[in-house]
Amino acid sequence: MKPLHIGISCYPTFGGSGVVASSLGAELAQRGHNVHIISYAPPVRLASYHPNLHFHKVEVTDYPLFEYPPYSLSLASRLVEVARSEKLDLFHVHYAIPHAVSAYLAQEMLREQRIPLVTTLHGTDITLVGNAPSFMPITRFILEKSDAVTAVSQYLKDETLKVFGVNREITVVPNFVRTDIFNCARTESRRNTWAKSDETIFVHISNFRPVKRIHDIIEIFSRVRVKYPVKLLMVGDGPDRAKAERQAEELGLQNDVYFLGMQLDVAEILSIADVLLQPSETESFGLTALEASASCMPVICSDVGGLPEVIVQGETGFLLPVGDVEGMAQAALRLVADPALRRKMGKAGRERASALFNVERILQMYLQVYQSVL
Repeated sequence: MKPLHIGISCYPTFGGSGVVASSLGAELAQRGHNVHIISYAPPVRLASYHPNLHFHKVEVTDYPLFEYPPYSLSLASRLVEVARSEKLDLFHVHYAIPHAVSAYLAQEMLREQRIPLVTTLHGTDITLVGNAPSFMPITRFILEKSDAVTAVSQYLKDETLKVFGVNREITVVPNFVRTDIFNCARTESRRNTWAKSDETIFVHISNFRPVKRIHDIIEIFSRVRVKYPVKLLMVGDGPDRAKAERQAEELGLQNDVYFLGMQLDVAEILSIADVLLQPSETESFGLTALEASASCMPVICSDVGGLPEVIVQGETGFLLPVGDVEGMAQAALRLVADPALRRKMGKAGRERASALFNVERILQMYLQVYQSVL
């Protein structure tokens, strides 16, 4: 395939969609394609900088008449400008609302240029935002109008077809992990900063929204802490952080639970931990679970959404019903008591991540989608 000129639009925040979109852009750039990321800020976890990787800022008009800044319209205008100046071959947008809608409007403004639109669904754009009554019609419309639609898991594909009743092909292209960055190496010097040699380190990484069930994590950890010397690293920030800090204090865990806030180097955090806790109410894929698996770490998580496509019950981790704090605590106790089992599950997780979710495999899947619309 000849080098392509690709316009990627995504949220630049710590969420999985922004991480995947910017990482995809970096990988494409390193392989000779010209990638133009179009958003209101540079993505926070942009993996690398490259001469083929460009950022274009969306400026939003702050006019008193607008109670809310019209980002969707500003994005559409910026997409048109970049498409014309950089001679883009296609738009690849991450999230149906608002990015795909803005890209469709840009398409209509660029009729002389005919730029295909690839929309990637990541989860809450379908399961939360998209199926809200005020967005349902426009989400269904953009799913039908996109030249290609991909979803990060089979679960998300099935949910999209069920909720919106669209009659179109949706290609499952899972998220990927850089197994050279997320690996089994352990930085013992950093680890010793947080825990003694006989202590097991649990970790949780998220945006601390209610859907992540942060209170379950603290409760699970408290039940393990009664029996074993353990530590918990809470990475991220969000609306439930303050409540979690209070909960840890009320349970007398303030000396064993560390709230680290947002961290850019997730790979380094995972390199000092032993077990990932992810008891989410729902996950459309579970990128953190994949990154933990690639880091040779067993995962204890909910048996929901796309997580069963990432974690294999009893082989690479434990899948339990949402809210089963006791079951998750028992799984955690088992892993603390049996380091050999931790190593066995970690190795199996690493092998699965390397085989099914490696960069080259997923990149080829996206390139096939691009080829199909060009």
